[in-house]
Amino acid sequence: MFFKKKLIANKNVKHVGNEDSIPPSRELMSSEFKNRLHNSADIFENEVGCSGITIFYIGTLIEKTMLYQFIIEPIKELSFDSIQKIMEYLSVAEIEKSNQMDMVVKSALEGNVIIYLEGDSSVLLAKIPSTVGRSLTFAENESAVIGPQIAFNESLLTNISLIRNYLKDPKLCIENLNVGSHTNKTVSIVYMNGIASEQMVGTLRQRIQNIKIDGIIDSSGLLQLIEDNSLSIFPLMLLTERPDRVSDLLLKGKLAIFVDGSSLAIVCPQSFLEFFQSLEDYNVNWQIGTFLRFLRFIGLFISVFFTSIYVACLTFHYEVIPQTLLLPLSESRSKVPFPPMFEALILEFFIELLREAGARLPTKVGQTMGIVGGIVIGTAAVDAGFTSNILIIIIALAALGSFVTPSYSMGNVIRGLRFPLIILAGFWGFYGIMYGFCFLLLHMLKQSSLGTPYLSPFYPPRFSDWKDSIVRLPYQFTYKRADLNRPEDEYKYAPEKAKEKN
Repeated sequence: MFFKKKLIANKNVKHVGNEDSIPPSRELMSSEFKNRLHNSADIFENEVGCSGITIFYIGTLIEKTMLYQFIIEPIKELSFDSIQKIMEYLSVAEIEKSNQMDMVVKSALEGNVIIYLEGDSSVLLAKIPSTVGRSLTFAENESAVIGPQIAFNESLLTNISLIRNYLKDPKLCIENLNVGSHTNKTVSIVYMNGIASEQMVGTLRQRIQNIKIDGIIDSSGLLQLIEDNSLSIFPLMLLTERPDRVSDLLLKGKLAIFVDGSSLAIVCPQSFLEFFQSLEDYNVNWQIGTFLRFLRFIGLFISVFFTSIYVACLTFHYEVIPQTLLLPLSESRSKVPFPPMFEALILEFFIELLREAGARLPTKVGQTMGIVGGIVIGTAAVDAGFTSNILIIIIALAALGSFVTPSYSMGNVIRGLRFPLIILAGFWGFYGIMYGFCFLLLHMLKQSSLGTPYLSPFYPPRFSDWKDSIVRLPYQFTYKRADLNRPEDEYKYAPEKAKEKN
């Protein structure tokens, strides 16, 4: 909280309408204020000095030291004949005048101190909220080797200031909305004016305003209420904890949403391919960035299809297995009592149990649990003839493939898709895998993110956007913003300057 000098403290004072007026006496004001807050135990009422000044506040929401230093101490020895005189004397940066009781109660819930003068028809709302929250730390779920390491925290003001530090541009626009009849959460829409599509901004604003719910706690809950199809297994909007990534996407014409109390930002629109892109791809040269993207898509294929292909080959299609592998496969499966489909499902289930247990346990214990549990269970299962050693290798590779995805939500989808594909492969072999793949492809073709195609730029084909999709070409070839975002300004920099040599 910042405090200005006394002479300039009250430049931006708001005056509110005159309905639901302030009670004319301190006793009535006290009774009305407490009744509207249902006589909560953390409501405080203090008389200041002897001139009829009373302050009301919710003790758990304000900073007590600042209350005494900037409000009580300056006025306790003085007398005032109007609330306007108090407002001119106090040096609190955020102070406003109100004569509506509804606004008084709402302001108290936002960390304001209510300054009441006996006989005056208005009160002062001085904002001195307590600073509850953790300090800025490293990004835990989206770590990067090259580039900034800082991550968002649960303070909305801090998160917005991080974006402001990256984008020091007056075109950066922030719109605040309130969501939840009980939580009354502040939701901020952030975008670059002149770059982001006005139609998308209006659509997103309308979706948030149309939410009628008692409350939301986190950005992930809001995302499920505003995405195009909440029944789809695929994430249609991006959740990220990195301010550098959000800033980069804002420059591309995307929109960001912040929820007070959440350390994750929502970014939209988002295509399927963009979930496999990382800001680190742009921090290395384009050859390495392209290689990393190819590596992620290979990991996607291995994670989703490798186990199901193994099940299909051993159940129906022995002819596709090279003869040199038939003997090791038959030897490894000679003691296994289960058919390949059940064997694969059981091992995949064990792997997911280990992963979930490692995520829920404390960090040091979780890492030990994952490593030791995987080694012990895998070795014991092979020695007991419960499973084959080749399947252990395949499932371990499939698990590794899901970890290379930069997005945690997309990684969860990849984990979930393996199970139905294994079942289809166990019943119909390669035909079942193909049926499952076609179903997923048709499903993704129907999806959209904030009204934009989910499989862009391949469907519908936008060849200009292929330069920054699976491959990442040098910067001089990517001077145009992606058509997916429908930007108002299509160019990052002048095309005629793109190929000039230094």
